[in-house]
Amino acid sequence: MEDLLTPVSQTYFKPRHQEDLSISKLSRDRELVRPARPANLTSIQDALELLKSQPDYDALILALKFLAEDDRISNPTPESAQVIQVLISDILLNYWPLLKDGDPEGLDLLLSCLRNITAVNALITRMKTLIQESKTTGKGAKRPDIALGLGIALQVLTSLLEGHESLRKLWSSTCVHLDSPMKQKAMAHELVTLFSGGKLVSVTAEGLAMARESGAEKEDRWVADGRRYSVWLGSNVAAWISGNPSTNQDKLCYDIFVRALRLGYSEHLIKQLIERLLLSSGHGADSFMRLVGNISQLEQKRILYAVLKYLAETFLNKLGSTDSPESRRVISGAAAVIEKLVGSEESRKNHLIVWLTGSTGAGLGDAIGIRRAVLAVLARDKDSIGTVLEKSLNQFGDQLYIRHSPVLQQEAHAQVLLLSAGYVYRSSPLRLRMLMRSGSYLHTISNRLDASQSRAKFLGMAIGEALSALSDSSQNKLDFQMEEMDTREAIWYKSLTNTSDDIGTIEDLGRTPTPEPEDAGAHTSKATGPKAPPSAAPPKRAAAKKAAPPRTTGFIIEEIEDSDESDEDDIIPYPKPSSDPEDSDDDPTLIRRDKPKAPVYIRDLISYFRDSENYDKQKLALATAPSLIRRKASFGTEVSSHADELASLLVGLQDKFDMEGFSQLRIQGMIALVVAQPDIMAPWFAKTFFDGDYSIAQRASILVVLGLSARELAGFETSEYASAAAFPSKRLPERLEKLYIGSSGDTSGENRLLSSPSSSYTGSELKALPATALDTIAQDLAASFLAPLAAGAADAATGPDALKLSTFTSRLAAVGNTKVVSSPTATKAKAKTKAETKTRPRIRSIPNKTAALIASGFFAPLTARFQHVLRTPAQRRHAVLFNPHLLPLYLKTLALLVHAAGPATLSLPQMTAELWDLLLGVRGHVAGDLTSTHALLVALAALLEVNDASGGGLRRLCEEMPREFVETQEWVGAVFNGTRGEDRGEENDVKMLAAGVLVTLREAMEKYRALLMGDLIG
Repeated sequence: MEDLLTPVSQTYFKPRHQEDLSISKLSRDRELVRPARPANLTSIQDALELLKSQPDYDALILALKFLAEDDRISNPTPESAQVIQVLISDILLNYWPLLKDGDPEGLDLLLSCLRNITAVNALITRMKTLIQESKTTGKGAKRPDIALGLGIALQVLTSLLEGHESLRKLWSSTCVHLDSPMKQKAMAHELVTLFSGGKLVSVTAEGLAMARESGAEKEDRWVADGRRYSVWLGSNVAAWISGNPSTNQDKLCYDIFVRALRLGYSEHLIKQLIERLLLSSGHGADSFMRLVGNISQLEQKRILYAVLKYLAETFLNKLGSTDSPESRRVISGAAAVIEKLVGSEESRKNHLIVWLTGSTGAGLGDAIGIRRAVLAVLARDKDSIGTVLEKSLNQFGDQLYIRHSPVLQQEAHAQVLLLSAGYVYRSSPLRLRMLMRSGSYLHTISNRLDASQSRAKFLGMAIGEALSALSDSSQNKLDFQMEEMDTREAIWYKSLTNTSDDIGTIEDLGRTPTPEPEDAGAHTSKATGPKAPPSAAPPKRAAAKKAAPPRTTGFIIEEIEDSDESDEDDIIPYPKPSSDPEDSDDDPTLIRRDKPKAPVYIRDLISYFRDSENYDKQKLALATAPSLIRRKASFGTEVSSHADELASLLVGLQDKFDMEGFSQLRIQGMIALVVAQPDIMAPWFAKTFFDGDYSIAQRASILVVLGLSARELAGFETSEYASAAAFPSKRLPERLEKLYIGSSGDTSGENRLLSSPSSSYTGSELKALPATALDTIAQDLAASFLAPLAAGAADAATGPDALKLSTFTSRLAAVGNTKVVSSPTATKAKAKTKAETKTRPRIRSIPNKTAALIASGFFAPLTARFQHVLRTPAQRRHAVLFNPHLLPLYLKTLALLVHAAGPATLSLPQMTAELWDLLLGVRGHVAGDLTSTHALLVALAALLEVNDASGGGLRRLCEEMPREFVETQEWVGAVFNGTRGEDRGEENDVKMLAAGVLVTLREAMEKYRALLMGDLIG
C-alpha cells in the first residue's frame, strides 16, 4: 500500500532569509526613496516636483514661499494649474489641520498661493468630484475621506473669500500676468460665471449637507447660504467700485451686479450697495449711480423700488404719522436720496408715478413718510405732480377699485391724492379748480358716497371736504356735517393738503429720532446688582440704641433679669432658604455657581436671546419672555422701544439645543408682544410674514401668533401667562383695558362680540402645536356653523313644532346625539318668557375698539398683501405662500380674525368684500388639495356666520355682492359633487362643510332672489 503513495518527483528550495519589516527599516527606506531637498527653487516645475514628493513641513514652507513670491502661481498656465491641483488634492488633506490650528504664517502662505480664480475654480471642481463619488457609492458605507475632503474644501473656500476686498484681490492677483486683452476678457467671463451664476452656492450647499451627515462639518458656512452669500457679494462689489477702478473693472463690476440680481436674493444685494455707496459720504453716491446708470429699464425699476422699500423700513416707518421738525428733517433726507437716484431721467420719474398710482399701493403697509418723500421729489416738476393727481383721482373714484381694492391700498392712495392736491394747489391753483369742476371729481365723490363700505365713504368724504377747502370759498365749502368728519383721523387726513416737504441732504438721514431710553430705575437697579430674595435674607433686628455713659453720682439702680428667660423669645424664626437642587449633590465639583439669573429688564432679555450658544440663557429667556413682556407692557417704554428687535429675535430663533416646549414658549412670547403693542406689532408680524426671509415653519408660527393674539384681545381666550404677569392691583394695564370690549359697567355683555366661541379654549390647548391650535379652533367654528343647520334638519324631520316640544330632547338622545340643541320654537318661547318676567337692564354704550383694531391691524395687512401677490405674474410670485402646508393655515387665520372681530364691527362690509374676493381668487390654487379646500370652506363658513348675525344679515350680501354669491354657490356645488365623503376622514369633513355652506347660500338665494336677479339684470 505504501508503494502506491511514493512521490513521482521531489524539488528542493534553498532557505531564504526573513525580511526585516520593522518600522525603523521602513523609515530608512522611505528616506532613501525621498529625493534630496533642493537648496533653492528656480522654477515652478521644481516646486511642483517638491510638492509631489511628500514633502515635510520645512520643504512645504520653502515651496509655498517660492510660489507666493511675485504671485508666480497666479498666472494661468499649465504648470500653475498642476501646482494648484497638487495643493488642493494632496497638501490640503495632509497639512490643513496643522496650518489652521498652529501656524498662522504657513496658513497665510498657503492661502496667498490659492488666492486666484484658478484655485477657486479647482476647489469647486474638487467638491463636485467628491459629491459625485459619494452619490455613486449608493446607500452603503460611505468613504470617510470624502466627507473629510468636503469639510476641508469648505473651510479653505470660506477662508479665501472672507472680507470685503476678497473679490478685487482675486481679480488683481489673477490678471496681473495677463497682458493680452483677449485673455483678460476670457478670465473676466470666468469670474462673472463663477461668482454670479449660482454655481458656487449650489455646490457648496450640497457639499455642506453631505459633510454634516458624516459629522465632518458642524458649523454653518456662509458660502453655502444664498442670503449671506448675496450680502458678501454686494459688499465686495460696493468696495470694488468705490475705489474708482479702471473702465474695464467698472464694466466687470456691472456684469457681476446685474447677473447676481438673478440669484434670488436681490434685496440683500441691493441693500449692501445702498448702505455702502448711496448713503455713504464722499463719492459713494456717484459710484452707485455709475453702476446703476447702464442697466436696463426693468432692472432700474427694481432697484428704485428696492431703495424706496429700504428707506421706508429703515428710516421712515418708525416716524409714524407725526409731523415734528425731526420727522420733517428725516423725510427731507429720504427725498434727497430719491432725488439723487432719479435725477432728470424721465423714465425714472415715470417709475415713481407708477409706484404712487399703481396696484402696489404706494408702499403698501408702510407709513406715510415714504409717500411724502416721493411726492416732494415729483413736486419739482409740475407736469409729473399733476399727472399723479389726475391718475389718483380717476382711480380713486372707479367703482371696481372701490369694491375690490384692499382698504390699506385705498388709504395709501387717498394720502397720495391729498398730498399731490396740496402741491398742485400751491404751484397752480387754477389747475386744481378746473380739475374739481371736471366730471372725474364729481364721479369720484358720488361713487364714494354710494359705496356700501363705511371706510370707503369715510375716505370719500374726507377727500371731498379737503379739496373743497382748497379751491372753494368759505361759503361754498363742502361740509357733510357728520360726526366722522370731526374725529382726529379725519382732521389728520384733511390736513395733508397743507403738508409740504423740502429736499434736504443725505446727511439728514443720520439724525433719525432715537428711541426713548428705559426708565432710570432700570439702570440704577442694574448697576447696584440683584438683591437677595426675602426668604434668604437674615432675620431683621431692631437697631440697638447707643449705650449711655455710666453715672458717676447719685444712686445706681441695677435691674437683674431672671436667668430662666431666654433672649431669643422675641426673635421670629424664618424658614430655611430654599436651595438649588444642584446644591444637594454629593460631589461639590458638580455644583454650578455661574448659572445666569432670570432677566428682569427687556434689554437683558434681548441679550439672553442674542447669546445663542448658551443653553441656560436661551432656556431662561424663553421661559421668562411671555410673563416679562406682559408685565412690562405699560411700564415705561421698555417694550415699545425694543418691540421690533425682540420680535425679530423671536421669529428667527432656532432650537439648537432641542429644548422641551421650545415652539410653544416662542409663540407665547410673540403673542405677549402683540397683546402688549397690538397697533404696532400686528402690522409688523403681517408684513414679516410676506417680506421676511423665513422658513415655512417660521411663517406658520407668525400666523398662529396673529390668530391667537387677536382672539385673546377679543376676549375669547386668555393666555396662562396673563395671570402670571398680573399687576398687584389684579387689573390689566390701562392700554389693554381700553382695548378690551367688556369693561366695568357692561354687566350683560351686550357690547361684547355677538358671536361666542363654540368651546372654551383652555390652557392645555394653548400649549398645543401651532397647526393643532388653529385647527382646533377652526373645527369649532365649522361645528358652530353646522349646528343650526343640523338642528333645522332635525326639526323638519320630526313633524310640527307643537308636537315635539316635550319629546325633541328625548328623541335626539335616543338617536345618539351627544349635544342637545333646542328647537327654534322652544328657544323663542323661552326668550319671550324671560323677557316678560325680567326687565332688561339699561346698558351703557361702549365703542367696540377691539373689533376696529383687529380689522385694521390684523386683517387688512394680511389680505392686502396677499391680494397684491395674486395680481402679480405667476413667475414673480412668492411660491412659498402657496405651499400646501402654509396656505390652509393662512386661510384659517383669516377665518379666526373675522370671527374674532364679530358682527358688531363697523368695518365688517369692507372685511367681507376683501375676504370674499381673496377666497374667489385663491380657489384655483386649492384645487385637488383637500386640506386647502377645507380651510377655504372654513373661511366661507365664518364669513357667512358673522354676516348672518349682523344687522343686515345675508340680505345685505345678496344686495351688494350678487356676483360673489353666485360664483361661490357654483364653486361650492362643484366641490360637493366632486367629493365622495365616504371615508369618515378628511373627505367626509370637506363634503359636510361644503353641504352646510351650499345650503346656506341656496336658502339665501331663494329668499332674496329678487335682489339677486334685479342687480344682475341691471
